Amino acid sequence: MTLDAVARTAGVSPATASRALNGTTRVRDELLRRVRAAADELGYIPNAHAQALASASNNTVGVICHDVADPYFAAIASGIMASAAERGVLVMLASTFRAPEREIAYLSMLRAQRARAVLLIGSGFQDPAWERALDAELTPYLRGGGRVAVVSRHRSLRVDTVLPENRAGAAALARALLALGHRQFGVLSGPGRLTTVADRLAGFRQGLAEAGVRLADGRVVEGAFTRDGGYEAASELLRRGPRPTCVFAVTDVMAVGALAAFRDHGLRVPEDISLAGFDDIPLVRELTPPLTTVALPLTGMGRAALDLALREPRGPRSRVERIVGEVRVRASTAAVG
Repeated sequence: MTLDAVARTAGVSPATASRALNGTTRVRDELLRRVRAAADELGYIPNAHAQALASASNNTVGVICHDVADPYFAAIASGIMASAAERGVLVMLASTFRAPEREIAYLSMLRAQRARAVLLIGSGFQDPAWERALDAELTPYLRGGGRVAVVSRHRSLRVDTVLPENRAGAAALARALLALGHRQFGVLSGPGRLTTVADRLAGFRQGLAEAGVRLADGRVVEGAFTRDGGYEAASELLRRGPRPTCVFAVTDVMAVGALAAFRDHGLRVPEDISLAGFDDIPLVRELTPPLTTVALPLTGMGRAALDLALREPRGPRSRVERIVGEVRVRASTAAVG
């Protein structure tokens, strides 16, 4: 998009448009508002360096994730990095720490940098205001030739997507735990506004319901998507009583915290209480006992996201690559005695 197009839309001369956007000379407030509104409408970003980056030589990809210190996101990012290195692509990585407004801000920055592609790694938010703000940033970026791919479910986005089958995976895990004889369950849940949490919790409920088992609301404890969040949620679940025979943590990281909490409360896993997670981050195979979980090919998901974003020729429609999780029953769960 050119400066001349912005000037025509605003009804001013190119010189006036340039002064308004660059701030080199004082421009009347009315003209300034018109020029800025036209620039926003057309997706024009007044940055000479960014315009240079917009050329075909730009090989920068922006990756926005919730928290790169989380092993789930680190594994996905490693797949992106490996694929990017093979392509000679530079990756800029940012963590939002699950703050929706920070995700929007980072996307705006990457749009200003004219990144060749942007990857959004992590759950969407069940928040209409956030969805509108995200769409307002993505639409001009895509219209200007930018590429976008996401990992996980974003309800309103029509972009290339790597979609873990979270609901189906959690339902399959519920069936595996039911097969061990468990009927009394607790769930350690992350923030309910995250689509990943909603899907995994709904899938687990569905799997239990198929066997006529109901998960009471009081048996679901929400916590942060962290090791400490899992520890605190597991402790709260035990305080509520009665103690379930099996606990499902919606992420492996929360399950690691839950394992520590159970031990601190004098409980043995799995002799006194069984524990399962979701994701199969590398750490959980080394725990004592190793964690039952739903395995996702995390590194492969990262590669797939970059492949979708940079695919040539670019297709007329967005693509969805569905990732099926595999239940891995390990020593953290045992049959009910």
